[in-house]
Amino acid sequence: MIKIMFVCTGNICRSPMAHHYMQKRVKDLNIENEFLISSCGIYAFTGDKATQNAIFVMKEYNVDMEMHRATNIEDTNIQEYDYIITLTTRHKEQVRYFYPKLDNNIYTLREFVDNNETYKSIDDPWGLSISVYKDCAQEIVEKVDKVIEKLRGCE
Repeated sequence: MIKIMFVCTGNICRSPMAHHYMQKRVKDLNIENEFLISSCGIYAFTGDKATQNAIFVMKEYNVDMEMHRATNIEDTNIQEYDYIITLTTRHKEQVRYFYPKLDNNIYTLREFVDNNETYKSIDDPWGLSISVYKDCAQEIVEKVDKVIEKLRGCE
């Protein structure tokens, strides 16, 4: 089983969008037993709900995030994950600082699917318009589809 942890700041926008979209896709592909997918936030308040905008835009992908609750990185067993996929280079640096033994397992979402990308972060839509959330969700969906493709090729 491949274990993936998506990491962002508050675990209320980007990382849950990636987490719940990937869960839905692997279920649709009938490969959900091949993956354990989670998400957390470096500064998350465990128990917080996803933002309404994140919930709304993910409905366009038939992803229900109503029940998502944020998890702080300290409340996870992140050391047990095969891949820690962060949404920004800053998150990557922070995870690497707190969990140096995981260094070889930490990637930004963009670099994991295309290491030639110059800009390796997916910007935070928090507090911005619904159109910014839609753009963010679209990019996350495209990248997560490539993550699945890449990881299925690893087997």
